[in-house]
Amino acid sequence: MPYRSLLSSLALVLLLGFWATPSDAADSDEIFVVVTSDDAETQMMSMVLSNQVLNRGASVRVLLCSAGGRLGVADEEFPMFEPADRSPQQLLQNLINEGATVEVCAIFLPNSEFGEDDLIEGIGVAQPPAIADHMLEPDVRYFTF
Repeated sequence: MPYRSLLSSLALVLLLGFWATPSDAADSDEIFVVVTSDDAETQMMSMVLSNQVLNRGASVRVLLCSAGGRLGVADEEFPMFEPADRSPQQLLQNLINEGATVEVCAIFLPNSEFGEDDLIEGIGVAQPPAIADHMLEPDVRYFTF
């Protein structure tokens, strides 16, 4: 008798595992990444992970604020990181090219020496009401770096 219970449990686990595959979960995920750090390695990791989830089918939205806003400025320089030999800004540009939404926070430009013309093509300026609505969506996962 104990084997029947064990086999039933195993069958249930296998069946649930079939329906809840990682690719199915990624198809419905919306990832919201907020980058505020001025640390280039932290910025790089945020971009590596954002690209990874985008490649797995998740929708990615990135908000660049404070020192993180500089990632969105076209003429800024960033270190290259191994093993990819790429910079966080290059990975950010890849996100944009692959369809991610990337914005600087609404207070970044008015409180810096930069204007909208200084931003990388494809980066917008976030509107707080739209960001608040997005954050309240039930399927949005929120990450900060």
